[in-house]
Amino acid sequence: MSVSDLIHPTAVIDPATILGDGVQVGPYAVIGPKCDIGPGVWIGAHAVVEYASIGEGSKIHSFAAVGTPPQDLKFKGEETRAFIGKNTVIRECATVNRGTLASGKTVVGDNCLVMAYSHIAHDCVVGNHVVMANSATLAGHVEVSDGVVMGGLCAVHQFARLGTRAMIGGGSMVAQDVAPFCMTHGNRAWIVGLNVVGLRRAGLPKESLSALKSVFKTFFLSDLTLEEAFSRVEGNALPPEAKLFVDFLRSSKRGFCRPKSGGRASMADSAE
Repeated sequence: MSVSDLIHPTAVIDPATILGDGVQVGPYAVIGPKCDIGPGVWIGAHAVVEYASIGEGSKIHSFAAVGTPPQDLKFKGEETRAFIGKNTVIRECATVNRGTLASGKTVVGDNCLVMAYSHIAHDCVVGNHVVMANSATLAGHVEVSDGVVMGGLCAVHQFARLGTRAMIGGGSMVAQDVAPFCMTHGNRAWIVGLNVVGLRRAGLPKESLSALKSVFKTFFLSDLTLEEAFSRVEGNALPPEAKLFVDFLRSSKRGFCRPKSGGRASMADSAE
């Protein structure tokens, strides 16, 4: 199959764009300046891609926009970029803005699914195997770790962080960091438990899960102050997952989501 068979004649492609082998571009799609499109990428009808690098095997569906200018008043047209990893799917009408001079780039990892109408703002860093359900929204400078699942219509405040394998419930309004392996709900979002089922499905050893539950209880289900909780767990021989949990909380700058007031008793079952 020739290149002309893969690129629809109505597509508009900047002459300097680098197209890998087997790239397919649908009707009326626009690939603007400073683009590098990896092998096997599929770009649907009416999609817009500019100032972006798209990894091998990724798919960008109709009316999605990748690498478009940041929605930030301090942006003055500087040349920045968006980077999409391998085998990532960006569905209809989703938007991924490029970075500002703050970092120069917006990054989305490998094997992600960004569902319809979702938004990834400037300077965000999204890890691998992340799922954003319909209309999930990231403000600027958000960090999303590997394996995070975001429910539909949730929103994350600028500069917040979502820890590894966190699950953000549909409609959650996340104003602070979410600890790894935790689940959230509500406006403002509060912690509703550990993602125990997900951890078991991922094959986490029983010893590691037990240690993670113990650390979770120390921070979220005890009457200890924050510094008392850190003193109790730091210095102990923790498995990697529990250490990741503690280190994440220690490094938080915005503060982190906690259980809803009065909800500790109902949460306890999730940590058993």
